[in-house]
Amino acid sequence: MLSRVAESLFWIGRYSERAEHTARILDVHVQRVLEDPWLDEASAGRELLAVMGLPAPDGETDSRGVTELLAFDPDNPSSITGAICAARENARGARDVVSSEVWECLNATWNDLSHSEQLARRLGPHVFFRTIRERTAMLAGLVDATLARDDGWRFLVLGRSLERVDMTGRLLSSSISEDPASQSWVSLLRSCGAHEAYLRTYRRAVDASRVAEFLLLDRLFPRSVYWSLSMAEQILAELDGARGRARFTLDDKARRIVGRTRTELEFRSVDELVDDMPDLLVSLQRTCSTVSEAVTTRYFARDAPRSWATEVPA
Repeated sequence: MLSRVAESLFWIGRYSERAEHTARILDVHVQRVLEDPWLDEASAGRELLAVMGLPAPDGETDSRGVTELLAFDPDNPSSITGAICAARENARGARDVVSSEVWECLNATWNDLSHSEQLARRLGPHVFFRTIRERTAMLAGLVDATLARDDGWRFLVLGRSLERVDMTGRLLSSSISEDPASQSWVSLLRSCGAHEAYLRTYRRAVDASRVAEFLLLDRLFPRSVYWSLSMAEQILAELDGARGRARFTLDDKARRIVGRTRTELEFRSVDELVDDMPDLLVSLQRTCSTVSEAVTTRYFARDAPRSWATEVPA
């Protein structure tokens, strides 16, 4: 597989997941602003931008200003619109690998962005957020249903898994300052599509420490950090094996980092999770960045091994 095609697939996974989770985070933020009359809206906006790794603008940081920046700014790759545009451009470069259904889903979503934005300005941003969640869910389903489980699928799912770890951490960061009994924790679970799964698992009222435990450590829920790290580790092992390496070799820097992070997370107690939450979430984001750089260096760089960077035929 051409390294540029593998890189495009990797970033399709990352950008589509980023668009979905940004929509979920913004939905929680806007709902929180509407439901809490005592909330300092500007301060909450600045906190959210800091969680998303963006500097606060000179203008307003109320929910409208934050939504403009994180939802509709096409020049910001961290925004929903920017991520969808970037995912579509990467799919254009990998048209011979992705299925026609995957391409049509991404292209249709991109074409509908301006219309969805107009509706959001008239009816409220929840319309836009719901549309993005539905379209990215459709895309994920088409990826799993129409792509062969080859290296192309592996790179796409690897990107999706790393971005999911990063964005689930950001979702938790956006609520970490909330009161343990706040309804915001219920909104957080719903934004992850995890409320029903949480209730089936614990069979009791929502509690902040259990929400953190569920979203970080649950071994069965596909949006948990542990599950996503395990998936990324499995994909990296398969890619390493596909290059003729011994199955249990650990000369792959990305795989070592992911495995170490998963192991350290797996054996933490709930009390340790709660006490170390801010530092842990920052560490997870740093891990995702480091692993992404390591994957880029090994598989996508110009001096990558020839089996991953075959020259384009004349």
